[in-house]
Amino acid sequence: MSERINELNRRRTFAIISHPDAGKTTLTEKLLLFGGAIQIAGAVKSKKTDKAATSDFMEIERQRGISVATSVMGFEYNKRKVNILDTPGHQDFSEDTYRTLTAVDSAIMVIDCVKGVEPQTEKLAEVCRMRNTPIITFINKMDREGQDPFDLLDELEQKLNIKVKPLSWPIGIGKTFQGVYNISENKLVLFQSHTKQSKDNSLTFDNIHDEALDKVIGKKEADLLREEVEMVEGVYPKFDLEAYREAGICPVFFGSALNNFGVKELLDCFVDIAPPPQARETGLRLVKPEESKFSGFVFKIHANMNPKHRDRIAFVRICSGMFERNKNYLHVRLDKQFKYSSPTAFLAQDKEIVDVAYPGDIIGLHDTGNFRIGDTLTEGEKFFYKGIPSFSPELFKSIVNRDPSKTKQLNKGIEQLMDEGVAQLFTNHLDQRKVIGAVGQLQFEVIQHRLLNEYGASCEFENVDVYKACWIDSDDTSKLEEFVRLKKGQIATDKHGQYVFLAPSQWILNVVKEDFPDLNFAFTSEIQNFNLAE
Repeated sequence: MSERINELNRRRTFAIISHPDAGKTTLTEKLLLFGGAIQIAGAVKSKKTDKAATSDFMEIERQRGISVATSVMGFEYNKRKVNILDTPGHQDFSEDTYRTLTAVDSAIMVIDCVKGVEPQTEKLAEVCRMRNTPIITFINKMDREGQDPFDLLDELEQKLNIKVKPLSWPIGIGKTFQGVYNISENKLVLFQSHTKQSKDNSLTFDNIHDEALDKVIGKKEADLLREEVEMVEGVYPKFDLEAYREAGICPVFFGSALNNFGVKELLDCFVDIAPPPQARETGLRLVKPEESKFSGFVFKIHANMNPKHRDRIAFVRICSGMFERNKNYLHVRLDKQFKYSSPTAFLAQDKEIVDVAYPGDIIGLHDTGNFRIGDTLTEGEKFFYKGIPSFSPELFKSIVNRDPSKTKQLNKGIEQLMDEGVAQLFTNHLDQRKVIGAVGQLQFEVIQHRLLNEYGASCEFENVDVYKACWIDSDDTSKLEEFVRLKKGQIATDKHGQYVFLAPSQWILNVVKEDFPDLNFAFTSEIQNFNLAE
């Protein structure tokens, strides 16, 4: 038992979150570099380079230079097992990010020092705050002409409603950027932009008042640094580990991910202070990670990670006990036992079979269609993990098949992509027309691209007159059936068979709510029904 407890305490499972282009995927690359998981850090693909980031394995991600799916990567560092979930930054794929945040114990938030706090950052921080997920902030691109560090900290506190505590401090910014002072370790690390790929590009001073510092960065700059550090230590609260782990305070680091600067200081501190696997709510009780019996839940499904093999992988977050290869586990929703002969751990698209896994680990299970997002696996106890919602989409389009001879491939592709949570599928109750609901336009482009390249199916999308999708239910079954009969042209079912009202306008939605007071109209839907039969 002591070995199992030791293993779970070694785990650090976190998501990297940011607004698009803040440098999130670049930071992920450098963390992997320090962890020895990769040998060469590649940049996100652009016109200037043919290297693609390790975490962006889908073809469309390499073409566009953005992350559109969550990637999972694990490595060892300083006797810790680090599990990174690199999330999509683009707002059109925010639902994938929200689901991913249910599978982590903490987060690192990347802020562009030039642009400051951006809209997607605010949304993601709000999700973290709702879940009491602790955050460490990395203010990136300090080698560019950006905002004053004190102004950035004020913006973080005001826009994100969090208390900050700088654990490092920059010397200059942009052209005058010379390095960072590590407040927690009382060391100064000098910036050397010409050693971008090096694992250790630092020079250190153990004392900020060392006169030798004046000769290295200049007396004026050294005096300003001493003054600013004194101000930081006077204005901001002393770092408190428990306050951070309870999401009451947010440590802040400064650096340049592209130049591999400030990343080691961030990682060293993170593995030391970030929380190990935490207890999680189910529909029945709180499950603690140190419990002896295994349990976990599916937070992501990905089809065709290797298009040549048409494989379908369910990503499982382990919450308690120990997962063992070739052991039978209960699939709670199906009430069936399954055994898994080849569970895998990940480094982006690279996978290796694992014999055991512990709380905090993310494993991939090959799936033939048994899993959907939100499913729970246990050693026999019947409960579901809570908190994996499905949100009402913003855009709606119907699918038009451009090649009737590939209808079978199209239907299979749509079914599998919807299982992944790429978007939501609604089937019209009257004419069986399939309508895709998405958060943003880019999702439709990704679906179209993947259907063609992974399934050989060609389709187009047509706009439909839908304002909002509302999940509907009622304690009075007859009232629900009456509403479905009267509004059958605007009724659909989601992929789980739940009724959805596709409201053409806000006005019509308001009218039907008044006319049918016995019905519940919801803009979110829990992916699972947590009321298990005794």
